[in-house]
Amino acid sequence: MFNSIMSSATGLNTLSMAMLEENGKRKANRLAVENSPYLLQHAYNPVDWHPWGEEAFRLAAAQDKPIFLSIGYSTCHWCHVMERESFEDKDVARLMNESFICVKVDREERPDLDGYFMSLCQMMTGEGGWPLTIIMTPGKVPIFAGTYIPKENRYGRMGMMSLIPKVSGIWRNNRSLATMVAEKVAAIANRIDSSEGEEPGEGALHAGYAQLYGKYDRIHGGFGDSPKFPTTHNLTFLLRYWKRTGNPNALAMVENTILKIRMGGIYDHIGLGAHRYSTDREWLVPHFEKMLYDQALLLMACAETFHATRNAEYRQIAQEIISYVRRDMTSPDGAFYSAEDADSEGSEGEFYMWTREEVQEALNDSDAKLFLEIFGIKENGNLRGEISTDGIARAIPHLRIPLDETASQMGLAHENLRERLESIRLKLFAQREKRIHPFKDDKILADWNGLMIAAMAKAAWVFDDKSYSDAAIRCCGFIMEKMMSRDGSLFHRFRDDQVAVKGFLDDYVFLAWGHLELYEATFETEHLQSALRLMQYVNDHFRDAREGGYHFTSDVGERLPIRRKESGDGAIPSGNAVAMLNLLKLSRMTGLTELESLARQTAKAFADRISRFPIAHTQFLQAVDFAIGPSVEVVIVRGDGGADAKDFINALRDSYIPEMSVLVKSSAGGGELAAISPFTSAMKSIGGKTTAHVCRGFVCAQPVTDPAAMIRIIVGR
Repeated sequence: MFNSIMSSATGLNTLSMAMLEENGKRKANRLAVENSPYLLQHAYNPVDWHPWGEEAFRLAAAQDKPIFLSIGYSTCHWCHVMERESFEDKDVARLMNESFICVKVDREERPDLDGYFMSLCQMMTGEGGWPLTIIMTPGKVPIFAGTYIPKENRYGRMGMMSLIPKVSGIWRNNRSLATMVAEKVAAIANRIDSSEGEEPGEGALHAGYAQLYGKYDRIHGGFGDSPKFPTTHNLTFLLRYWKRTGNPNALAMVENTILKIRMGGIYDHIGLGAHRYSTDREWLVPHFEKMLYDQALLLMACAETFHATRNAEYRQIAQEIISYVRRDMTSPDGAFYSAEDADSEGSEGEFYMWTREEVQEALNDSDAKLFLEIFGIKENGNLRGEISTDGIARAIPHLRIPLDETASQMGLAHENLRERLESIRLKLFAQREKRIHPFKDDKILADWNGLMIAAMAKAAWVFDDKSYSDAAIRCCGFIMEKMMSRDGSLFHRFRDDQVAVKGFLDDYVFLAWGHLELYEATFETEHLQSALRLMQYVNDHFRDAREGGYHFTSDVGERLPIRRKESGDGAIPSGNAVAMLNLLKLSRMTGLTELESLARQTAKAFADRISRFPIAHTQFLQAVDFAIGPSVEVVIVRGDGGADAKDFINALRDSYIPEMSVLVKSSAGGGELAAISPFTSAMKSIGGKTTAHVCRGFVCAQPVTDPAAMIRIIVGR
């Protein structure tokens, strides 16, 4: 019913002449003075766009028009398509300007608005995605919701040229119908979802595993059919489940999924890094945008899988992702850019695909033959018609079989084949660099940078590579200097020396996660202090003191009709789940039991949702796994003799123990660490030797001065 409800036509809104610029024959709209790359992409549309703000809503009320809200992001392929079809079309723009006050929102800059309206779209239509299209009253209550809308009617999907007059007619002539829909939507939006229950236990872990196993693609890896997303927080949960239960299927699902992603077209075999998702179950044809968060989460999954298995293939993938991020996604100041577009030269994937002739021109005959065969570059391409529309037989490089099998078939050593392919890759990369590059979204987002900091720090710890932690530290310094206020509050976005939008829950908890990982990679106490300060701010300004858990928006941010509390994972992990895990780790590392109480309250606040849909809460299940334990706390006190502290740290690095927290202090009082973690002040070295104090499952063992003895205590032998 909702979408059968489709503003009054008073004339075009006008801008002050001071705000208008000429760009050839195109005139700028209000978005020309914005700083979001996505909004700037629409600055010369004939649509009279407004940025989100009270001015637009005052104008809508004064002119008695609905709001046409369009939400997207700069590297979204279908957002570009809708812009070209409709927002750059003068006929569509004329209708929009006559009927609506038109508002553009960058979902990456305003995830609060995107999350709120996306949840309503899903309630109203049963689906969601971008571009997100909302038509709503001046009071911000939707009367229509949808996603991509073509210009003309197509395949049963109403087009803009039909939709706009229909909505406009209802608004002018049947206002009671529009009002009725708005009231129904408002009632849905204000419905309280009370999900508190008993804290999730080990049964939730088993249920989560069972659901993942039921959806697992045993041939191609991943979960479900298509489209297929990496969803790597599923994999890091399965690693913990394997560690807890010893179930070999859990580990097999992780390894097969990562390796099939690495072999598929979703992985950029020339420039490295991963595309956003696959349109098919085989991971062959991706949507080609590259998102920072995908690189961070896949990096983290590969580092942990290497940690668990010691299989060098996962280290190789992790190192390749880091190479890509350092080369193409790092600002001169050390922060990380947001994304690279799928489109270039007006076509999706143009930058990334190859014809056989292009490969043969770039390489000698022998190398070209090898590459074409191994990476499946066929004479007629391999797109199956999804992308190639101009008759040119383009192909997406992908591995048909694993490289070790190829090497065996060719009678070559695996490393020799890898070295030769790397030489070929570099030649093709140099050739590809001459092409027109996709657009790079160079804004800095605190939450996505927090994820990359955590991933880089995790890689630094697992691979014992200081350059990775140095990169993470440099990014932290940028955020603390450029995006944090003196009161400890964060801004969500930085671009062109300007910050904007008060920080959201994910900004704080992801950055705190990054600092926790950095502490355990460097044992520099300032990172532990920073994590504590960030989580204190979260508790002060985001916590739901009545029902537990954390709101997505702070108590000092823009007020929306509802302060949402999100529990489920999406493309990125749940902020509430990360908050819970941060609190648990900080509780173990500081001895502050009140932090664990807050974590338990968070688990109880979402207990019903977790029990009903464990597969949608795998980041929460990781926090539950940590809470159940047995957790392990290790304090290494540096000594003057015997085994060096590095020997103890290396022994810990050799063991995959996801429920472990590690602190390192000097043999003296411990200084700053003792101030943060008072319980460590009584821990001394024995006989001047480096000493490990180990507690497991809330039981502390006798201190030991031998790394091997420390490991035996940790594993319970």
